[in-house]
Amino acid sequence: MGGERPRRGPRSAYTIARVTVIALSTLGLILIVLLAVVLVLAGGGYVAMTRRTLAREASLKRELARAEDALAEAHALDKGWDRATLEAAAVAAAAERFGPGAVGKPQLVQVIDQPGVDADEAVFRFEGADGKEHRITLGRAGGEWGPA
Repeated sequence: MGGERPRRGPRSAYTIARVTVIALSTLGLILIVLLAVVLVLAGGGYVAMTRRTLAREASLKRELARAEDALAEAHALDKGWDRATLEAAAVAAAAERFGPGAVGKPQLVQVIDQPGVDADEAVFRFEGADGKEHRITLGRAGGEWGPA
């Protein structure tokens, strides 16, 4: 009789310790699910932002190439399309509109070469100090470039 184990009564299925463990496991599961949802949303947002940025970059490159071609053609047809003069006028117009030092280097994105010289226009893109894109349209009157 010395080798027999004492009989214990049936154990309760829900002890205080087990309820605490179950509550922590449920909370842990909820936190893991929430973390997974946040990670999936963050990853999806990153992918979407990257695709949008690449699409914008490609669009901007095409726009710049078209402007370069149009500028070359306009310059060949009449001599009022000097690049340095256009950029200086664009910087002056942007400084007048947004304040000095508020814009970066101008990028010529569109050339509108109408018959004659006074209907010509040039559109420049600037990236402001705030990171936003700004556009300035210049017009030519009497051979001088200024804000349109």
